[in-house]
Amino acid sequence: MPPYTIRVNNRPRPVDVAADTPLLWVLRDALGLTGTKFGCGVGACGACTVHVGGEPTRSCLLPVSAIGARPVTTIEGLSADPSTGSGQAGTHPVQRAWVAEDVAQCGYCQAGQLMSAAALLRKTPHPTDEQIDTAMGANLCRCGTYQRVRRAIHRAAGEGR
Repeated sequence: MPPYTIRVNNRPRPVDVAADTPLLWVLRDALGLTGTKFGCGVGACGACTVHVGGEPTRSCLLPVSAIGARPVTTIEGLSADPSTGSGQAGTHPVQRAWVAEDVAQCGYCQAGQLMSAAALLRKTPHPTDEQIDTAMGANLCRCGTYQRVRRAIHRAAGEGR
């Protein structure tokens, strides 16, 4: 197994895994970053969404060997001051909006939802409902909080990010 060094949340992280190991398992098992969730394993649900090179990416489908020099951002690195482990969320506008709009119910899909929302707002700072629905449509929520997700994205957009 060749060793890889990937840049995760602005830190170089060496990992010694097989080239075909999905990024999801590198993050969770090799690096202990368990905020990114396993949902379906086929890229259909969005629970495993992270940013790779700034783009929302299904980490269950991307082998570590395909990352190259592109930086990886997980839910743990979304804000400059991530959750302290005390249950307090980070301060990225989407994280604050998620709390304000009481988006999460079971919470399982939320890391992927937040990462997709942050990527949308980076590209489209003031999205329409249609743009939100299109960008977020590939993120499945078993609890059906889609209307709250939309409100939270509009709230976060109002913060100017």
